[in-house]
Amino acid sequence: MKINSLIFTLLFSCFSAAFGQTMPVVGVLPFEAAQGVAAADAAAVTQQIVAELSSWGTMNVVQNEAGAEYIVRGSLSRQGGAFVLWAVTIEVKTEKRITETREQAASVGAIPVFAFCTKTVENVPLPNFLLGKWQSVINMPDGPVSCIMEFRSDRTVMVERYDNWEHRQNNALRYEGYGSGAYSYTGYSRRNVTVNSKQMQTDAAVNISLKLEDVLTDQAAINQSGLRLLFSGDKDSFEIVSGSLPCGHNYDGPSVYPSANLGFTQFSKMR
Repeated sequence: MKINSLIFTLLFSCFSAAFGQTMPVVGVLPFEAAQGVAAADAAAVTQQIVAELSSWGTMNVVQNEAGAEYIVRGSLSRQGGAFVLWAVTIEVKTEKRITETREQAASVGAIPVFAFCTKTVENVPLPNFLLGKWQSVINMPDGPVSCIMEFRSDRTVMVERYDNWEHRQNNALRYEGYGSGAYSYTGYSRRNVTVNSKQMQTDAAVNISLKLEDVLTDQAAINQSGLRLLFSGDKDSFEIVSGSLPCGHNYDGPSVYPSANLGFTQFSKMR
């Protein structure tokens, strides 16, 4: 136990020094067995939640209230033919409820624990590797299409540049857009997840909403949810491995661009 504690302390110190962000302490209390649910099932679900959150590597998970900055407490119940998993997340310092989460399924084993955990800690300030200014460049035959965005700690986005591109009847048009928006971010250690029946490695789940000006009409408002990010080892670049940020259309076939739609997926950190 002392060896494991020492290893965690060293990893935590390296993490804090490298990225200047600290990991919150989250206490997951035993879930209550309610309305026809066996105590063993509630205990098993509690352990699944603890194991899931611990595997992310972005928080220190404990199973008590001592030293916890955030508390997760909840219940497993049976309502009709469904099993319902419910939880509330409380900020200890303010005693404020910051999230209430509910998932249900036909059986205990079918409850989506990962999705449940994602919602449960979405308002807990986990380390955010997306903070900073990022750039994406797509090199097209008629010139680059660029995006420069800054993700801020208050979950807003400042869009310095968001090019839109359109190729129609051998003519290319480029619009240098700009704007602002908001985002949500849930980060975890590299893991394999299934998205649309496809297995992939990912480090974070992100939702991004942007309001843009001087762009194509259908891209003045961009709302992309469920984007999955994969960061490089030193966190100075990332790839959107599921989804993209759309930025244009190609109406003239694969000789111009391999697909009908253009989207930003590869980003490098500027600062």
